[in-house]
Amino acid sequence: MVIEMRRVEVGVDEANDLLNQAGLPTLNSMEILQGGWDNTNILLTLSDASKVVLKVWNANTVEEVRRVVARHCHLDEHGIPTAVPIRLANGSLIAEKEGMSWTLLPFIEGGMLGTDENSLKRLGENLARLHQIPAADCFPDDYRMGWSLFEEMFVIADEANTWSDFLIALKKESESLQNQIPDGLPQGILHGDVFPDNIIGDGSVAAILDLEEAFIGPCAFDLMMAFVGFGWNEDGPLTDRWNALLDGYESIRPLTQYERSALPALHRYATLSIAAWRYWKHVMTQPDEALKMRYLEMTERLEIGFDF
Repeated sequence: MVIEMRRVEVGVDEANDLLNQAGLPTLNSMEILQGGWDNTNILLTLSDASKVVLKVWNANTVEEVRRVVARHCHLDEHGIPTAVPIRLANGSLIAEKEGMSWTLLPFIEGGMLGTDENSLKRLGENLARLHQIPAADCFPDDYRMGWSLFEEMFVIADEANTWSDFLIALKKESESLQNQIPDGLPQGILHGDVFPDNIIGDGSVAAILDLEEAFIGPCAFDLMMAFVGFGWNEDGPLTDRWNALLDGYESIRPLTQYERSALPALHRYATLSIAAWRYWKHVMTQPDEALKMRYLEMTERLEIGFDF
């Protein structure tokens, strides 16, 4: 199964039309923003030198976008730093054009959050706060990069009779992990993809972005995903990064002993999920010669132990 994905071309008139709907000044210049795998993100500099981001959600249905925007609103309402679309004149946060959702987002200064001690402590604190806010219907129980994705990949492999070494290993590993991760771990709203390109800040967290993968799940899983995203370099996992992340997290929400005992399996599950998503994306559904080996970064990590 191969899915064709395309970026959307945005003209000056289209950008100005949306700016007008939001009551903002006219456009001065546009610049494509790097990052993100599917949707189109454009930095708009306006005639008064202010900036906003135009996002065209070409990879998501309108209904999916409504749910994701509702998640951002929920976080914002409970004091979690994020980016909520600018409201349009008709009261909506979303404009629909040719079956796609368009949003204007505030431009948040700063790059990707660093891996210094202070940044990781602040990240841990914000994740702990996120995990303690009330649940909402816009967050599913299913993790889109986890068990359900694995099963989808197995179906594709069956139908095409293409069981690669990775898929065989994924099936064996996932069956083992499901038996290792206990039921009854404390649950909360999770981001699900805590990587530097989804966290904006400079020594502190300015915004948690991209809630497409957010779900209700075991809180400690998100902490492990943050370690997968921030805790490694080319030489392996770094104890000082883990300590900073954990110190920040437990200053707000201490882990239970039950959670601590599950950390190795949850870390393995988080690592496997990123490997699987990369394989599904760049090998199975949107083949990309330049990116098809990215999953190996994560499979190689599975061979490296860490004392949590």
